[in-house]
Amino acid sequence: MGEPENEAHPKKKTAKNHATIQPQLPTLASPDAHLRVPISMPDSLHLGQLLLTGVPGFELDSETAARLKKLQPGGYILFGRNIQSPEQLRKLIDDLRDISQIEPFITIDQEGGRVSRLRLIGEEPPNAQALRDKGDPKFIKTHGKLTGQILRLFGFNLDLCPVLDISYDDTADNSLKGRCYGRDPQEVVTNAGVFNRAMRGEGILSCAKHFPGYGPAECDPHEFLPVISKSAADMEREELLPYRALLPEIDCVMTCHSNYTAYDPDRPRWPASLSHNICTKLLRDQLGFEGLAMTDDLDMGAILNEVTFEQAIQEAVRAGNDIVMICHRIEMVELAKQHLEGVEGPILHDALMRIERAKKKLPAPYGWSMDRFKQINREIWDLRVAVLGEDLAANLSVEDGKRSPVELY
Repeated sequence: MGEPENEAHPKKKTAKNHATIQPQLPTLASPDAHLRVPISMPDSLHLGQLLLTGVPGFELDSETAARLKKLQPGGYILFGRNIQSPEQLRKLIDDLRDISQIEPFITIDQEGGRVSRLRLIGEEPPNAQALRDKGDPKFIKTHGKLTGQILRLFGFNLDLCPVLDISYDDTADNSLKGRCYGRDPQEVVTNAGVFNRAMRGEGILSCAKHFPGYGPAECDPHEFLPVISKSAADMEREELLPYRALLPEIDCVMTCHSNYTAYDPDRPRWPASLSHNICTKLLRDQLGFEGLAMTDDLDMGAILNEVTFEQAIQEAVRAGNDIVMICHRIEMVELAKQHLEGVEGPILHDALMRIERAKKKLPAPYGWSMDRFKQINREIWDLRVAVLGEDLAANLSVEDGKRSPVELY
């Protein structure tokens, strides 16, 4: 998850005309809507809690609102197709919360660089690679803090980062270009840890990705299924080290759509996101993770080309994921809920309990303030200049990443 979208961005820009704004202390939105119906045993209402879905546009029309109100998904993921202006985005998120009987996850890919959805209405933060190469953790800490502040101001409560993948080749065409905090396990642990602690310090939950690590991938899972043949011992020494170090500070883990021959030798081309050996035996039993697990986008080619929709939904949850993600084929979410009815009750119960625990940590949004948005936006620009220099800062990241074949914006 997290590839850029095919938005029309100019490649060069100048700094926005920021007015000098006095710092403001954030105010919390009314907590009334934050306390929702508790999640109990699986039933028709609560099955929707296992779904994280995209939404179609800038606002909730009456038909979409009625569908989502009936479905009651566990959360929403927003993309460029949902972002038009600061005020519009906050209203959309408020509306999504208003139709939810149980407080929803409101999430986004806001990593930095080309994977920064909010750059459509504000400044683009530096990416992980630029922050890594700068070599000063204070900039990474500032990036985490500002990311947390701007997300909470809009009403987001979960960010789909940090990326814990290792960059073995900064030019590799495997969807990770510019997104990795390190070229070795310890560098990832150090830098991603600084970002994660700073962002979570602002109340935003984090999601480590892409478990168990697709730095070695030779193709892009948005289009094809990568097959990774590293031994379990090599995975332990490299890919798994950042997870072992940081899982106690992570709220959620995103499982990826790559095949790992070391963990599923008897199931060729079986994605990690659907693998019980990886999602339960490795992540939960061996690494001891008790938090939330979600799939990467099930609309990716690595899934569409390998399994049926019913298999993807049911096997993802049976494998040990608590939430399945459907970003773009929004018309399929009702069918996904029907497929969840075929999953065994004890498995659904365990997933719902983990969702409930995670939702108890969700922060209430800050009260909306356009002045506060402008202030944070200016600080993001200042950080970008400090990391890249003024000349490079004026150049937006290039939209050169592949997209899922079903992504329609």
